[in-house]
Amino acid sequence: MAVAEPRSRALPGALSTAAADRPAAAAPRPARDPDRPAAADPRPVLIGFADALAAPEAAWSLLDAGHPVVAFSHRGSRPALRRSRAVRIVEITSPREDARRSASDLRALVERGDFAAAMPLDDASVWLCDEALRSADIPIAGPLGELAELALDKRRQLEQARRAGLDVPPTQPIESVAELLELSSLPVVLKAARPVAETRGRLRRGPSFVCGDRVELRAAARAWNGSGTLLAQPLLSGAGEGLFGIAAPHRLLAVSAHRRLRMMNPSGSGSSACASAGVDDELLRGGERMLSAIGWSGMFMLEFLRGADGRAWFMELNGRPWGSMALARRLGLEYPAWAVRRLSDEDWEPPARPAVEGLVCRHLGRELVHLMAVLRGPRSVALTHWPSRRATIRDVLRFSRDEAWYNSRPGEGRLFVEDAIGTVIARMRPRAGG
Repeated sequence: MAVAEPRSRALPGALSTAAADRPAAAAPRPARDPDRPAAADPRPVLIGFADALAAPEAAWSLLDAGHPVVAFSHRGSRPALRRSRAVRIVEITSPREDARRSASDLRALVERGDFAAAMPLDDASVWLCDEALRSADIPIAGPLGELAELALDKRRQLEQARRAGLDVPPTQPIESVAELLELSSLPVVLKAARPVAETRGRLRRGPSFVCGDRVELRAAARAWNGSGTLLAQPLLSGAGEGLFGIAAPHRLLAVSAHRRLRMMNPSGSGSSACASAGVDDELLRGGERMLSAIGWSGMFMLEFLRGADGRAWFMELNGRPWGSMALARRLGLEYPAWAVRRLSDEDWEPPARPAVEGLVCRHLGRELVHLMAVLRGPRSVALTHWPSRRATIRDVLRFSRDEAWYNSRPGEGRLFVEDAIGTVIARMRPRAGG
């Protein structure tokens, strides 16, 4: 059945709302699992940004728990989530255009609304919620204050992981172009110490580079030009792994794990396909020590890279819903709904779920981007272990009834298709920083 294009209308305070003229809970969805938490507070949950990778799955987790959902979006953007008739989209000034106005818009939205909680879904919204809502009268299902600072500072994460006994790659902070050009050990991975940072009133994403020789290093130096701290690490090969759960005082709840089958960009990125895995007890103990020491509360993802020798290197902490939330939800792990439930009832604990290994979950758009990247070939001489073109074509274009898909839900077919197309189009646009 065709769905009319959502309309927008102006609201006071320079805000606008998409789909404001139609009901916000009409899309069909599966019957609620009796083990899923019924919403203790029936008021809406505010999530954002609406174009975050985890946005559809986070929204559906909350909807299935009985929460209406409102999602804030970058003004002028067209997130696939707008195709969901069960979610109301509200536009605010993008922090990429004006960080202070964006914070003001979000505060005004919260003050005018009556929300059970707010949940940041990506690094930009972690920054924005901390900036705009730290003192607001609304529970936040995400980090605030010092914890938000840590969530957005990879240097501090690496240090905390090292203190907890996790393996951390050798890391050198780079503060200037001259310092970068003095690096002698190649190949090297360069990544921004802060994934997002405010620069001249705008929130900017940090760059990343893979450099295999002096020519590539000089090109990275020109592109970066000393804007913000870089972290230099050796180029490690291996398979990505994730450890997920909800942190409570002195223990971790509903812990699960996955391994990456394919990355969207073979040179390093989030997954395009992943599979559920057993929880590594050693990583679990290290993760518990780390999160307990920093006083983390709520959802978490710890990312690792496991080398051929079996050693698992700590990469980063994500303190908000992660991209592969679809896999967790297919396993019955409703982390977004559980996190909101615990905001109002700290004694409530998620129900036990049987461990399932080997369930594969794929993102259609990211799989196509992965295929294009493999066919295009490596963009650095350092990337000598490149996936086989023939094997990639076979794996990406092979489909199985036993596999699950990101952002797939009965009645939400247009969202699924638009999300896939939008992902491919976005990745075809040139981006600074490789």
